[in-house]
Amino acid sequence: MTATNSPTLGQINALLAERGYEVTESGADTLRIRELSSGVSLQAALQGEILFLTLTCTIVPNASITPSLMSKMLQADNGIHTSSFQLYDAGNGKVAVTLNNFCKLQEMGADDEDDILSCVNFLLADVMSARQLLGDLK
Repeated sequence: MTATNSPTLGQINALLAERGYEVTESGADTLRIRELSSGVSLQAALQGEILFLTLTCTIVPNASITPSLMSKMLQADNGIHTSSFQLYDAGNGKVAVTLNNFCKLQEMGADDEDDILSCVNFLLADVMSARQLLGDLK
């Protein structure tokens, strides 16, 4: 792959905006993407040819993340089909529970565009199941 064919954040921004998402640059290599009808937002970070997508489900006190809940989050039949959970230290004794997905981009052709849109849609679908799974967190 030559540098001229490498995906750019601008191309991803334009694709998502064209498909009706509200897209803003939130950093040098990151986008904030908001699905307008639901208001759900996620972050996208482009690192080389990999687009990482993260959707924060909730931020709760560390003590809320019990072994029982973590077991539910890792079960194969938990309703989260295409994304994965991750936990991040949110500071002040809190943890962010996120859903994550990624895609490898090549030349920003139709296949890459489909991969990007699919990853965003997968996260938006999986967050519905995640809300049910995490619904009792406080």
